[in-house]
Amino acid sequence: MTPFSKIPMFSKEDFDDWKIRMQAHLSALDDDMWFFITDGPLDITKVNTAIALSGGGPQYIEKLRIEWTAEDKKKANLYNVAKDILYKTLDKNTFSKIKTCKIGKEIWEKFIQLCEGNEQTKENKLYVATKKFDNIKMRSGESMSKFDERVSSIVIELNGLGKTYPNREVILKVIRGLPKEWDVKTMAMRESKDLNKLELHDLFADLKAYEFELQTREEVSLPHN
Repeated sequence: MTPFSKIPMFSKEDFDDWKIRMQAHLSALDDDMWFFITDGPLDITKVNTAIALSGGGPQYIEKLRIEWTAEDKKKANLYNVAKDILYKTLDKNTFSKIKTCKIGKEIWEKFIQLCEGNEQTKENKLYVATKKFDNIKMRSGESMSKFDERVSSIVIELNGLGKTYPNREVILKVIRGLPKEWDVKTMAMRESKDLNKLELHDLFADLKAYEFELQTREEVSLPHN
């Protein structure tokens, strides 16, 4: 089993990333672990031999605990392991808010409530994120790398809130957000590239290369003592 030091530690600020990492971590330990957290403990069942269904299929009933096999016990204990791993990711403050939850599903729903809020909170977050997207502009003195980080952060935030934009719309939003001195470059890009297929990281790679070229020209043109 993966050492507990490798468990992705909980972060309210990076909750979306933590969810993905935690799902991957639990699923890597056992396929059923994520199911236990999102759906609850596994029912240990057996065929009910006392009833024969007219359709020919068997009917299953829950096993008594004394009937559990070693394999049944191992499977059922995965739920306890999954819940234990969740607890180990939490700081004292967060643990105090979920410690009264009885089952993994209840714990997970509490996480969603604490970190994502109710529907009104989600709508408010989406409104703010959408406004940030609408107002994307490269700031004075901002490097292309910083602009890339800011745009990517907004797009990721929107995706986490269930809002996605067509690729072309995102590309055009970035291009239109560049200063006027970039007009020659962006006009050339519009003419030479298919904006429907251009990926955001490829766009910024091209812009960063052009930025480097501009900086190199400026350094060459500076007077030498």
